[in-house]
Amino acid sequence: MAYKHEKGTLLIEGNELTITNPNKPLWPELGITKADYLTKLSELAPYLLRYCRDRHLTTIRYPHGYDDKSFYQKNAPEPTPDFVNLAPLDGINYVNLDSLSTLIWLGNLACLEFHPSFHHIGQTTPAEWVIDIDPSLEEEPRIMEATEIIGEVLDSLRIQSVPKTSGATGVQIYIPIQPKYTFEELRKIGHFIAEFAVHKHPNLFTIERFKKNRGDKIYIDYLQHWYGKTLSAPYTPRAKKDASVSTPLLWKEVAQRPSPREFNLLTIMPRLRTYGDLIERVPLQNLDAILSRL
Repeated sequence: MAYKHEKGTLLIEGNELTITNPNKPLWPELGITKADYLTKLSELAPYLLRYCRDRHLTTIRYPHGYDDKSFYQKNAPEPTPDFVNLAPLDGINYVNLDSLSTLIWLGNLACLEFHPSFHHIGQTTPAEWVIDIDPSLEEEPRIMEATEIIGEVLDSLRIQSVPKTSGATGVQIYIPIQPKYTFEELRKIGHFIAEFAVHKHPNLFTIERFKKNRGDKIYIDYLQHWYGKTLSAPYTPRAKKDASVSTPLLWKEVAQRPSPREFNLLTIMPRLRTYGDLIERVPLQNLDAILSRL
């Protein structure tokens, strides 16, 4: 599909941004061009920025669309506009994704995925707690069942949580926490939950780190949640055929076994207008009781 090399300018928050190739198809099968994508990003901004602001951001760029070559970008792309705030860490000039202007600038560079650090800038303690439920199979019909089981374990420990699609094949369980725990403490609880689930459902779950040794089992990844690591932000788009978006769900929706593909750039805004941000509904969890028993 041919498109003309065009340029335009947008004025956002008083900043003038040059938009290149607005008609470039980024998800050609769905007819989503770069201009469409930037419109979707501007709608998602109030939700996406909440989980990327004041963190060290890694993006994945797809200059020619989701199904072409890609690369991870940790250092801020050059030239960096004056309005972009940086978040240096360990010799890397990360972007602080704290404004709509910065989001649209990154979107114009075909950043299709946003992966923030688990900790805020200048801190070493976790901003939230996330357990990653990661299938070994490309198509995994049991993923929502597995998610529900882990949710029930958390519930039995009186820990409220929110399941969210990763936007790829997995689901992540997101737990807002009181800001007083360490990564080590959360890993200890995660290990306890994972071991318990594997013991109860040995044919479904594994904590085997090497994918080649997992067979068809679903990996409970409690190790990814660590200082310096990243995970797909709530509400980030993903470079998948369905233009999926990492979407928080209600537990009653998990019980209905939806496909993660249902939650995408074409469906996310009506959903957000209906439900708002489901993560915001959950109070910050106190984990003292469980930690005292481990």
